[in-house]
This record gives sequence, structure tokens and C-alpha cells, in this order.
Amino acid sequence: MLNLKNGIVEKIIAIRGNFVEVLVNIDGNLEKAIAYMSLANDIKEGNKVVLNTTAVDLKLGSGGFHFVLAVLSNSNKQSNGYGHIMKLRYTPIQVKVNSAEEQKSIYHDIFNSFSTLNNMPVLIGGLHSMLAPLSVVLKGLNSNLNIGYIMTDGGALPIDFSETVYNLKKKGIIKGTITIGNAFGGDHECINIYNGLIAAKEILKCDVCIVAMGPGIVGTGTKYGFTGIEQGNIIDAVNDLGGVPICIPRISFRDKRERHYGISHHTITVLNDISKTKAYVAVPKFQNEREAYIKKQIETNGIDKKHDVLFVEFSDIINILKKSDINMKTMGRTLEDDTDYFVTAGVNAKVATYFIS
Repeated sequence: MLNLKNGIVEKIIAIRGNFVEVLVNIDGNLEKAIAYMSLANDIKEGNKVVLNTTAVDLKLGSGGFHFVLAVLSNSNKQSNGYGHIMKLRYTPIQVKVNSAEEQKSIYHDIFNSFSTLNNMPVLIGGLHSMLAPLSVVLKGLNSNLNIGYIMTDGGALPIDFSETVYNLKKKGIIKGTITIGNAFGGDHECINIYNGLIAAKEILKCDVCIVAMGPGIVGTGTKYGFTGIEQGNIIDAVNDLGGVPICIPRISFRDKRERHYGISHHTITVLNDISKTKAYVAVPKFQNEREAYIKKQIETNGIDKKHDVLFVEFSDIINILKKSDINMKTMGRTLEDDTDYFVTAGVNAKVATYFIS
């Protein structure tokens, strides 16, 4: 069910690409809301709007915002482009996209003539917060790398919601983005992970590609009930297409939930039960009780029997992360709060560079 309220836009607070933050008067109360230009058209002060207030009413975390569902003050508007592919299909806000692979696209033939990723390394993350450290470390180790990002539909669907993506592109750290499934708003749109990977290789001409969901993983505290489970299927897709899958384990000793202590149960489930093929998995060489704890988890679950587990030195990674001006947080924790988490992403980025000639 949707919770809907009417409001009037009092102020445009910020504009970040297609993402607009506004202050809205709702029954005499001033509250913040988010609008996407691709869905709400041009939004201006004084506009009458319909708001989806469900997330705020439920007191959610990263998705806890009012969203502008419609701008009532705007006149009729028609979208442009050749696209016949819909995302958010069969919903009141289904959006037409110019899919890279459809018949009228200039890229259509690329997908039929494709043969292999030719050992392109693909970093597969289970959380959106892995994107920043992965990108920063890749660029820090080799400033000439052409880095692409594929956003899945496991979290936020509009890529414009991500301030991280906006800043990484603005600073030239990642070259281009691809949104797959029902995620939308990337530089290129694709139907699924297979064509997303092909687009990364053949259209963006990536040296290395990062695949991860947008902000806001869904989890339930059950073994299979989390959207990060997609990591396993993506490992297999990368292998199917001739790439090198590198699966970033979710490692933290700062998370107070036992199931996420050390190697998260999410990662263990992905590597043990979901992926059917082999991936590289890099772990920081802590050389202390944390490393011993992780090694025990790996051995107990037989992860090293199925996948190539590498223990990697990380002093250079720490330096790169500390020098970066890109904001990094995971579950509200900063680099200083949860160094192990960000360093783990970093050592996997380091391993990816081993496969780039």
C-alpha cells in the first residue's frame, strides 16, 4: 500500500544531476522530499505535488524519504528517444528507456557479434558502499584505468539517488555507468547482467568493471532473504562470458550483529550455496586474531575448496583510502570506524589490477 499526501514545493534545496531535493509544505509542515527529473519532469517552487510518504511513515533507513510521485502543476510532457523498453514495468511510474540492445539502438549489432569478455576483471560487490573504495583504490593504483560501474536492481532503482556515483563520475574516477534490470538512469540501459557486462566491455571499453546494487540492500535475517544474494549469479554470469569474477567479501569486526561479524553470513551463503562456479576472493592479511578468525570461517565453510582465496598485504591500500576526498560510509560507519570493511574492498581492487595487461 502507498501512503500518499498532497503538498506544495516551497523551496528547491539542491540539484544533483536528475536528483532534486525539495522542501515541501504538507498540511502546514515543512518536510524534505526527493524528486527525479526523469519521473517528475521539471519541478519548480510553487508546484503542487503528490508525495509518496510511505518510507518516512515506516521510519526506514536509507530509503526514509518522501518522494515526489507527480507534479500536478505541470502541463503534458512527452519523452523523447527511440526507446521501446520499459522499466518499472506495469506500475503507474513505468519509464521508457533507450535500451542499448534494442533494435533501433546504434549498439544493437554489438550484442549479437560479441564473443568474450577476454578476461576482463569484474569486481562483484554485495553492498553499494563497496563502490567508493573499489573505485578509489583502482584509480589510485593505476590512474589510466577505464573503470565502469554496472548498477543492479537489488537496492535503489534510480542511479541518481546515489551521491557516490555522482561524485565518482564528477571527479573522473569512473568513466560510465550501466543500469540493468529495473534499475534506471545510467549512461546506458540494459536488460540484464549479461548484456550489461557486454556493454561494459564493448561500449564503455572498460579495463575493469564494478557490479553492485544501488543504495539500500534488503535483508531479513534469514539465510537466503537478502538482495545481495545476486553476487552468486553474477559470478556465474562473468564466468559464462569469459571474464574474471572477483567477489568482494563483506568483512567487519565493528558490526554488532553476530551474523555479520568477521565474514558476513551473506558472503558465506553466496560463495557456498549460490555460485556454481569459481571466483577470486581477496582478504586483507591482518596477521592477528582477526585473520585467524577469518581463516577459521573460510576453512569451516570450505570456501577455499571452491574458490581461490588470496590473503593480500594492504598498507598501500590504507594510504590510498586515507588520501581520498570521496565520502565513504557503510551502515553509518566511516573509514576510521570500520577500516577492515573498506580495506577488504581495497585489496580486491588490488587483485583486479593483476589481470589488467
